Parts: sequence; C-alpha cells; structure tokens
Amino acid sequence: MKTTGFYRLAAALVVSVGLVGAVQAHDVPRDGKEVRAILQTKQLPDVAHTKGLMLTVTYAPGQKSIPHLHPGSVFAYVVEGEVISKLDDGAEITYKVGDSWYESPGMRHVVSRNASDTNPAKLLVVLLLPDGAQVSEPIPK
Repeated sequence: MKTTGFYRLAAALVVSVGLVGAVQAHDVPRDGKEVRAILQTKQLPDVAHTKGLMLTVTYAPGQKSIPHLHPGSVFAYVVEGEVISKLDDGAEITYKVGDSWYESPGMRHVVSRNASDTNPAKLLVVLLLPDGAQVSEPIPK
C-alpha cells in the first residue's frame, strides 16, 4: 500500500508541474517584450561612428513586436519557426527557416510577429548602428 501512495504522489506532482508550465506558457506577453539576446557588439574601425551588433530575437507562440524602426541597417535571418514581417507600405511576407531580409535605416517595421500560435520563432539579427543609437524605437504617432 505504501507503494500505491508513492505513485499517487508522483502522479500528482507530474500533473502539477504540467499545469504550472501550461499557465506560464499562456502568461507570455503577446505584444512587445520579445526576448533579445545580444551575442556580440563591436565598434567598426572601418566605418566611422558605427557599431555592429549581433543578437537573437525570440518570439513566443502568437507573440508580436510593437511597430518600430531601426536607426541603422538590419539583416535578419530566421533560425527557428516562421515570422511574418511588413516593412513600410509593403506586403506582409512570411519568412521560414533559412529565409532572410534587409531593412534600410529608418524603415517602418509595422508588422513583426510569430506566424504560429503553438511554436516559438527565432531570428538572428545583425545591425549596423550609429554610435549612441538604440536597437529600435517605437514608430512615432
């Protein structure tokens, strides 16, 4: 009988951990707050007043960024999942693993979101930023 009680306790713990994980997954913010991880920053000796920045951007399922712009050039590459992007007045484009795009300085990035409501998405991003500039800025209203 002690063995049966142990298995019931173990089963209850497994279910509890699963429920906590499910609650946390649904508590992920859907607007903004994507996870940015800086991999490398380097002052560029051959380009005056410019730094290079490499980072990953991770979107939870269903998550999107707020509309924004970047003060420097951006190269984005999809590492995981699918991302929907719309620049300025262009069409929405779905980028898949292995796809990439370029954003000119100051382009309005009006849509940037995970295409999936069930799977995460991740970008590898390389930016060339003027000294003192932020990675991104909200689009002025």
